[in-house]
Amino acid sequence: MADFEPENIASSNGLRLRIKGKVQGVGFRPYVWLLARRFNLCGEVSNDGAGVIVQLWQSSAITDFLRVLPQECPPLARIDSVTSTPFNWPQQPASFTIASSGAGQVDTHIVADAATCDACLAELNSPHNRRYHYPFINCTHCGPRFTIIRRMPYDRPNTSMQPFPLCPQCLAEYQDPADRRFHAQPTACPECGPHLWLSDAAGQTTASADDALKLASQALIAGQIVAVKGIGGFHLACDATNPAAVQRLRARKHRPAKPLAVMMPDTHWLQQCVQVAEPTALLKLLRSPPAPIVLVMAHPQSPLCGEIAPGLNEVGVMLPANPLQHLLLQQVARPLVMTSGNPAGKPPALSNQQALDELAGVADVWLLHNREIVQRADDSLVRLTEQGSEMLRRARGYVPDAMPLPPGFTAQPAILALGADSKNTFCLLWDDRAVVSQHLGSLGDETTRQQQQRLLALFGEIYGVVPQAIAIDAHPGYLSHQQGLALANERTIPCVTTLHHHAHLVACLAEHGWPRDGGKVIGLALDGLGYGLGGQLWGGECLLVDYQHCEHLGGLPAVALPGGDVAARQPWRNLLAQLQRFVPDWQTLPEADSIPQPQATILLRAVERQINSPLASSAGRLFDAVAAALQIVQPQISWEGRQPASWKPWRGKACLISRRFHCRCSAISWIWPPSGGNGWPIRPPGTACLCVPFRPGPGICRIGSPRDKAIRHQYRRAVRWSDA
Repeated sequence: MADFEPENIASSNGLRLRIKGKVQGVGFRPYVWLLARRFNLCGEVSNDGAGVIVQLWQSSAITDFLRVLPQECPPLARIDSVTSTPFNWPQQPASFTIASSGAGQVDTHIVADAATCDACLAELNSPHNRRYHYPFINCTHCGPRFTIIRRMPYDRPNTSMQPFPLCPQCLAEYQDPADRRFHAQPTACPECGPHLWLSDAAGQTTASADDALKLASQALIAGQIVAVKGIGGFHLACDATNPAAVQRLRARKHRPAKPLAVMMPDTHWLQQCVQVAEPTALLKLLRSPPAPIVLVMAHPQSPLCGEIAPGLNEVGVMLPANPLQHLLLQQVARPLVMTSGNPAGKPPALSNQQALDELAGVADVWLLHNREIVQRADDSLVRLTEQGSEMLRRARGYVPDAMPLPPGFTAQPAILALGADSKNTFCLLWDDRAVVSQHLGSLGDETTRQQQQRLLALFGEIYGVVPQAIAIDAHPGYLSHQQGLALANERTIPCVTTLHHHAHLVACLAEHGWPRDGGKVIGLALDGLGYGLGGQLWGGECLLVDYQHCEHLGGLPAVALPGGDVAARQPWRNLLAQLQRFVPDWQTLPEADSIPQPQATILLRAVERQINSPLASSAGRLFDAVAAALQIVQPQISWEGRQPASWKPWRGKACLISRRFHCRCSAISWIWPPSGGNGWPIRPPGTACLCVPFRPGPGICRIGSPRDKAIRHQYRRAVRWSDA
């Protein structure tokens, strides 16, 4: 807190506070105004480009004001620092006021969308409140923000609330600093705000308001599929306890096996469906303003049908995040599948007409409203583990909040990093902070590229930042690479290429606060594929890195990818390549039975002739091969990530594998000398090996955690060796 002592203002008649953090656009100035009035302080509060400024007339109550200030902050606010300096007033202010921002400063700032707060939820369910059952209730502490913004500054005319002028009652709340809806740009009520209706496949309205909710709930209970317009896109909903309904959704959406997220009506259902070591941590995440999907272990006796996440022991759960979802779940009173409302391979729909067109034949009815979604934002995804939480997809509820950079980045010039082509995000970095966009999807989709271009312009407006350089992935075939070169040429600014796996490790350093001058570290980059030195395809690398430099220490041996990209969807191809590369008489192994013929003969011929069979040192494809050998994945994977997920149900279990294959498959060998280990040696003396460790007894292999421990064990040996 502030370094305030009474003597700080002994030579002046006031005090000036500089407050930094998440203090703009979150109701912080009204909070300061109310707090100052409580302590009978005089002065003013205002925004500027760096945060909030509070100027106070001298008073003994300032000490109490500063003590309470961080304790009762608005739900979306966060104070990072408070500094104080003496201030001289020309004359004593008559009261405490909220002043307009200084010249040239944006008076209103944009923050992330936030789940319905407790106060709005109470009003939503109060029959005596004028917003009773109003599905668009919100206030300064909750509701849509980023997803409704068109341009800066963030005020109502620049959002999708522009078509809804405030009624006298809402306007009075909006103008009252003591009201929870003071300057809440999306505020509305049934008299002046958006409205809800139910539509059939032809686009005809069949019910409105409460009747629309009632009919949509009845459709869900009857096993139908409902397209629901949300905050950042459409969802497809169905009864998560009804196997036939979920199977129908999978068939219509062409999504045969990928896990589906489930929205719980309340904590009672949550307790029946999941099991976690720390329920409090789970509830804290689910009830937080971002309200993400959280991946947790499914309960063995869960009432959810098996079609939710076939073959997996994890389930993604969430609680209602907006008023419409609260009302819908209250009426249905059972868990609902809430999956993205998009056809296979396309981003989720945004407009009503797009949803009617693209989800025809998928949804049975559409629950629509007339508040436009301007910025697409998927549900964020977090995994809860014994060690804490791990962000898997940062989107709704987190974007566009800035993240602090580690020490040493205080005067960083503005840089725009454009990311990779798959699962694209971009990052805007300047001074001591970075802003990462929401998950955008594949840049191969024209709609996604258009969204990216709009967001690039919007982020520049939000933060007033003009990039001085562009950073791109080194892969020359990436659209993002070509886009960055063109943008740099257009603006006549530098364009820097970055190795894919160097970027991974540097992001890891920044995430963990490694100082800019902290020196080099040895990092492991294990993924699918990325562009390496000399155009090599990497994916299982040991690198010596800092924020600017990257040295390749070693990695997995390069093995062919039979069929190129197809190998990522058919694990048996990777098993074939590993066996062919390292085991001369592999055809006699029982693991070879899982490789279909005559495709194998054709592919081996292509590998020999180097036809569509690039070499890659990919850890992802290596584990594909092991999964295929253990027959824990299907020959054809229908969704990316299926192979890694397939290991989780086997975690800590034992299964049979040929000892000869286990001993001789040197696909998992490394380039550094060994010094013992928990597996069979699979390379001649002088090189180390890493293999899936096994319990005592021939042919027994332990899956999951020991596999990960083996990786860490052998890499630790590599680190010690390279340091010698």
